[in-house]
Amino acid sequence: MTKPLLLSIDQGTTSSRAMLFERDGSTFALAQREFKQYYPQSGWVEHDPEEIWQTTLTVCKESLSKAQSANRTVAAIGITNQRETVVVWDRSTGKAIHPAIVWQDRRTADTCRQLSADGHADMFTSKTGLLLDPYFSGTKIGWILDHVEGARVRAERGELAFGTVDSFLMWRLSGAQVHVTDATNACRTLLFNIHDNRWDEQLCKALGVPMSMLPDVHDCAADFCTTSKEVLGVELKVAGVAGDQHAASIGQVCFEPGMIKSTYGTGCFMMLNTGTKPIASSNKLLTTLAYRLDGKTSYAIEGSIFVAGAAIQWLRDGLGIIKDAEESQELAKKLDSNHGVYLVPAFTGLGAPYWDADARGALFGLTRDSGPASITRAALESVCYQSMDLLNAMRSDGAAIDKVRVDGGMVKNDWLSQYLSNVLNIPVERPMQTETTALGAAYLAGLQVGVYDSLDDLTSNWQQERVFTPDMDEHMRTQVTAGWADAIRRTRS
Repeated sequence: MTKPLLLSIDQGTTSSRAMLFERDGSTFALAQREFKQYYPQSGWVEHDPEEIWQTTLTVCKESLSKAQSANRTVAAIGITNQRETVVVWDRSTGKAIHPAIVWQDRRTADTCRQLSADGHADMFTSKTGLLLDPYFSGTKIGWILDHVEGARVRAERGELAFGTVDSFLMWRLSGAQVHVTDATNACRTLLFNIHDNRWDEQLCKALGVPMSMLPDVHDCAADFCTTSKEVLGVELKVAGVAGDQHAASIGQVCFEPGMIKSTYGTGCFMMLNTGTKPIASSNKLLTTLAYRLDGKTSYAIEGSIFVAGAAIQWLRDGLGIIKDAEESQELAKKLDSNHGVYLVPAFTGLGAPYWDADARGALFGLTRDSGPASITRAALESVCYQSMDLLNAMRSDGAAIDKVRVDGGMVKNDWLSQYLSNVLNIPVERPMQTETTALGAAYLAGLQVGVYDSLDDLTSNWQQERVFTPDMDEHMRTQVTAGWADAIRRTRS
């Protein structure tokens, strides 16, 4: 008898995907749909919640059809999602009252500055492990309530629900039967106390968010809901949920303190497992939950970069100098060096370790010889330099890091992976399965329904596809990283 498959919904920033995984972590099927990005003002980023829903529903049905055609059963569903993106919807109709405000959005920068000026910054950091920054969900909720007519009154009456994208999807998938999330998504809202593992009344009051809007919080592997047959065509348990970076860490089986992964998608996120106690960073990194299983919390230090793959998408859709992401590798390889050209992709500000909401993107070092290859290579290099900034911050916090596991669509680019190793000056390990975000959600669902017995089962699945080791001489490394530091300084000034 064939073993059941696990369905993973990977609802990302630029596309919705559904992946079917075998028990060993290999891919059985994949369906994907991109959706539109909306930029109503400078620094604002929005999604249409109905587009998110429809693309998710479409890819789920496609994947389930592939399983049915192969006479394979599906054991359960896991969900992973773009974190910090906010949806507020009407409980009676299920319709969003405003476009989804995306994690990259910077419209609440002034709100964050005012909260800091009023002396609230330390309270938020001590309770949530986060910084007062527009990146996180809480101030976005307040903005919607203040800018949609009648929304605040309706929220106070209990008529509106807030959710990160996982909550919105489960509300729809269950036929409006459940309003839930998991601890990793909750911990990124500025409303969740990571020490007490609960919503915090004081934080909600400071941000003007009625607690009646908030979902129930479960472990990452739990019985979240059952899908409605009228909605999905089949009843299946949603049994695993984690925000995308936490799911990637699980997919990379980073279960031991000191293990580190770096994910390269729309943004880049480096996460270091710190064990059962939260550790505060002295270098503007975030203290966050790695995962919560069986009521036990594991913590992490995380560095967040807002623009990684989004820079390549900009080259394709904004500038039109490449046709697809694969072309970026060929252009970069054409140059023996970048001759001093640097791109600082601060399109929506700079994340860790700078947290500069007002910074904007800049290109430096252009000459008449500069062209598509130079700009493309600078975009790829910028991802590596930003990763270096995160790694250096973690080392300054006392972490001893001698290798890093990487994943996400970008690391299929061999040139990028090698340059990353050169800049970090440590080995970079690429797994056989680079879709570790979706895999992590599948693993969580599998743990809950008994496909896996323990975390050891997951660890035994991990296989290395290739390791990249540094081959850049020290003089060149010093030279190119100094150029990056100068570009950052000039961007911020």
